Amino acid sequence: MTLTADAGAARATAPLQAVYSPGHPLDLPRTLGVLQRGAGDPTTAVAGTVIWLALRTDAGLASLALRAARGEVHASAWGPGAAEALDAVPRLCGADDDSSGFDASQHPLVEAAAQRHPGMRLTRTDRVFEALAGAIIEQKVTGMQAFGAWRQLVTRFGERVPGPTPRPMFVPPTAETWRRIPSWAWQRAAVQPQQSRTLVRAAARGDSVERAVLRASDGDARERALTSLPGVGTWTSAETRQRALGDPDAVSVGDYHLAHEVGYALTGSRTDDAGMLELLAPWAGQRQRAVRFILASGVAEPRRGPRLAPEDHRRR
Repeated sequence: MTLTADAGAARATAPLQAVYSPGHPLDLPRTLGVLQRGAGDPTTAVAGTVIWLALRTDAGLASLALRAARGEVHASAWGPGAAEALDAVPRLCGADDDSSGFDASQHPLVEAAAQRHPGMRLTRTDRVFEALAGAIIEQKVTGMQAFGAWRQLVTRFGERVPGPTPRPMFVPPTAETWRRIPSWAWQRAAVQPQQSRTLVRAAARGDSVERAVLRASDGDARERALTSLPGVGTWTSAETRQRALGDPDAVSVGDYHLAHEVGYALTGSRTDDAGMLELLAPWAGQRQRAVRFILASGVAEPRRGPRLAPEDHRRR
């Protein structure tokens, strides 16, 4: 596993470049796909074979372009945070992902999916509050509603990153900016009042919570740190840990569809959260990895019921 930088890219207008050689199979789209919140996500874009990410680093903003070729990941980064963005490439590509102890043979569907997708890794951004903000916006609403709100708020209140991105791309707002978003902007984005209150309260403690989560020694400690925030429960905590920390055991209990999908894929029948946890018990410690392979299997229950109608809290 190596990351080698191209020292020749020194001009201010040129990108910094690096090549990451993971030394194992890597499916870049499946590994990074969990970071994208809808097709119009201003923080993520796909242009042909290139995946673009808008990143905030300690050194400043950066755009990062990643392309997989012949077992390597070719990375280019622009902006004051370019060097730190390149440093993050291995973690984004799952270098910290530890699958030891995962036994796919516990179920034939999971085993088959693992064989078909050996390069699927669990990504890690280390941007805890950014992941938390996105998860809060997705609480108890449809994906269409959540993705629209995320797109509108990040584009309006985030910061545009430099570089030749395929479309204007933005990093999410800082915790302080989230805290100061006016009430009319939440309404215009169709964010429910409970969500906006939760996010504003979380933003007031954003830095301290992020430090506590990153220092935590295990998943239980991270769960306690996140759920100490009013309005943040187990579902929001799991969604945050999956993206920010690549937590292999974080299961989104309370999801509108997940228990049904897991139950149908593994048994042919729907189940509830308790049944899902029972089905996932053979993969204790690696349950999120099992879920990822279950979802990648392509086995899904036909949906015959009406779509959930999103609530609209905007004034007319």
